[in-house]
Amino acid sequence: MLNQKSILITGGTGSFGKKFIETILARYPQVKKIIIFSRDELKQFELRQKYPAKEFPMLRFFIGDVRDRERMIQACEGVDVIIHAAAIKQVDTAEYNPTECIRTNVDGAENVIHAALQCGVKDVVALSTDKACAPINLYGATKLASDKLFTAANNIKGSKDIRFSVVRYGNVMGSRGSVIPFFLNKREEGVLPITHEEMTRFNISLQDGVNLVMFALGHHLGGEIFIPKIPSYKITDVAEAVAPEAKTRIVGIRPGEKLHEEMITDTDSLNTIDLGAYYAILPSVSFTYTEQEYLDHHKASKVPFGFKYNSGTNTEWETVESLRDLIREHVDPNFEA
Repeated sequence: MLNQKSILITGGTGSFGKKFIETILARYPQVKKIIIFSRDELKQFELRQKYPAKEFPMLRFFIGDVRDRERMIQACEGVDVIIHAAAIKQVDTAEYNPTECIRTNVDGAENVIHAALQCGVKDVVALSTDKACAPINLYGATKLASDKLFTAANNIKGSKDIRFSVVRYGNVMGSRGSVIPFFLNKREEGVLPITHEEMTRFNISLQDGVNLVMFALGHHLGGEIFIPKIPSYKITDVAEAVAPEAKTRIVGIRPGEKLHEEMITDTDSLNTIDLGAYYAILPSVSFTYTEQEYLDHHKASKVPFGFKYNSGTNTEWETVESLRDLIREHVDPNFEA
């Protein structure tokens, strides 16, 4: 699928980008070029140490910002596939710096779309978040706007052979700023701060997030928002899994934070299809394909009327023991509770 292709990853030095690069190199040894596009020269330097130019001549490192349309166009010359992972992602950062968040997450998305259309790119997959579903914070609102831009881009492509789609998933286990590394650092203090004892979240591994993007690249018609079927966890079970001897302290829900996360609302379900391992929300306005054409292409069925996908009412749950196994597998091989 990606052999002999040129791929650009925005935000390519982040957690997702690094795992995606690792996966491409393992699965597609004949990949033509992987362009790592990001604005952090230190992270690019560190990644170059892992992938020396002599051994990995297909890797190219572009310093740039998705806010800069001209630089995006330069980076996209000759590119076949774009994976758009660049974003301002911290909820509290976005609340305090709203204009900066909008410039990166919304204006940046528009620049990626413009560059892709201008440069003859064939496939574009943008990363979203569960916080884009019925958003209550600015980060989620900007990602919802970004999702709408990418799905609607299929209606303005004209005769160009290009497909835009989105993947949406929950908390990535072990990623920077997520709860498990935070609790691991805090357990030596003997007290774990918990926002609310009823709080739940969806859980996905970094590799499963990459696999979802690979699925989207191989199967999308354009316009879909792909959503994985993944388990939830209770924040209290995470605390028990990480540090059973530690006390917990309720500190309250932070501004812009939900008690439970959603990925499909009951209103979204009117346009949602079940693909087996994944769901897909179809575009509410599409001039390219009908709902039946999406169903036939994906060999899918419509979800039941009133369906919704919420971390608090999920049917699949992580347990304390399964969380410990996942921590050893994805975060710290030497972890002991």
